[in-house]
Amino acid sequence: MASVQDLKRRVRSVRNTRKITKAMELVASARLRRAQARIEAMRPYADRMQELMVGVARAASTNRPGGLPLLERREVRRVAIVPLTGDRGLAGPFNAQILRHTFGLERQLSGEGADVRWLVAGKKGRSTLSFRRYEVDQAWTGFSDQPAYSDAQAIAHRLAELYAAKELDRVIVVYNHFVSALVQRVVEQELLPIPERVLEAGFEGAAPPEHVGDFIYEPEPDQILDRLLPVYLETELYRALLESAASEQGARMTAMRNASKNAADLIDALTLAMNRARQAEITQEILEVVAGADALSA
Repeated sequence: MASVQDLKRRVRSVRNTRKITKAMELVASARLRRAQARIEAMRPYADRMQELMVGVARAASTNRPGGLPLLERREVRRVAIVPLTGDRGLAGPFNAQILRHTFGLERQLSGEGADVRWLVAGKKGRSTLSFRRYEVDQAWTGFSDQPAYSDAQAIAHRLAELYAAKELDRVIVVYNHFVSALVQRVVEQELLPIPERVLEAGFEGAAPPEHVGDFIYEPEPDQILDRLLPVYLETELYRALLESAASEQGARMTAMRNASKNAADLIDALTLAMNRARQAEITQEILEVVAGADALSA
């Protein structure tokens, strides 16, 4: 049985740990509120961008020359998987569930005969892939907590460059979609080629074709669409980065809250054990005194 002093040291250590986890929970909670605000501010822009693409695509559908590289579809031989992970740990299952889904997708694509290439965002994803001896073509790190639009631009530019050069035939991004602080759902999204449903279906609330006005475009609609497609790619990546950032903070807040609760339970258990040990020491001392008195009286 541990001594009273040992139990006191353990209680003190757990209390210090609980202070750290509580502080991390509060920091993650504040960052989560900011991340949610950024997502809410981003959504109207993303919706208008998709609305604009739908209108231009309809106008260009009759005279598009077919030379838009981001819309080109070809036989899938080389596929890029882009997992969006965090730069730090202590976020519960946030990174693990992304990587687990990513490796499952890699096995599926390899079984279909595709050559999988890796581009990753986040230090955790890069280190895990390197540990498993995967060759990482490129990694972007240092912005998982607070991604900027320039970060999405850098990733989108590289992906579009590889796809236009025909080094890739398909690009899939895997990230955590933010549902709530307790729930983050893994999403697998095809970025390239630009899905046809994006140009055909539009978004919820878009005007039906018969209600779309007759506009005169300058320059030609296909040229406008060629300029809009890279911006759409950047917008979708930025949305994914914001969703991932909010999911990371939500997962970290939940993980630290659970850690604080577990620390409190452990402190209660250690305190009880410490009181029992102290009581046992007192009882032992009383017995020794009584035995000594009996020995003297005899």
